[in-house]
Amino acid sequence: MNSIFHPEGNKKLIERIETLTPITHNEWGTMNVSQMLVHCQMPIKVAFGELKIKVGFMGLLFGKLAKKSVTSKNPIKRNLPTAKEFVVKGHPDFEQSKTELISLISKFANEGPKAIKNPKHPFFGNLTTEEWDYMQWKHLDHHLKQFGA
Repeated sequence: MNSIFHPEGNKKLIERIETLTPITHNEWGTMNVSQMLVHCQMPIKVAFGELKIKVGFMGLLFGKLAKKSVTSKNPIKRNLPTAKEFVVKGHPDFEQSKTELISLISKFANEGPKAIKNPKHPFFGNLTTEEWDYMQWKHLDHHLKQFGA
């Protein structure tokens, strides 16, 4: 089941992360594997209310339109720009980044929908639990595929 809340779906995501190594190369894009692991933590932290991002002008203009795209069944396109708040520079510690991402993903299965403390995404607006679930899964799946996992 492709749900970050469902224990089996959650476990599958974690198993894919576990296949990554510090030298895993990307198949597209510019992030290295450690940057990707940190990048993937940021939308989760937004959902958990741990990372606050201001709603920008572009979100007000295009957020609802973009929300339809990211909640659709279509895969995320490669090489799309990311929010500046989600850009990771440098070389984060791989093991620490991997452990932190796995911990955050596990929280979805352990706490269920109660893990989401922020119903309003800074770009897409209000999201249902199902939309948060689908978007988190889809985003993680996209980046794991980017690194062959």
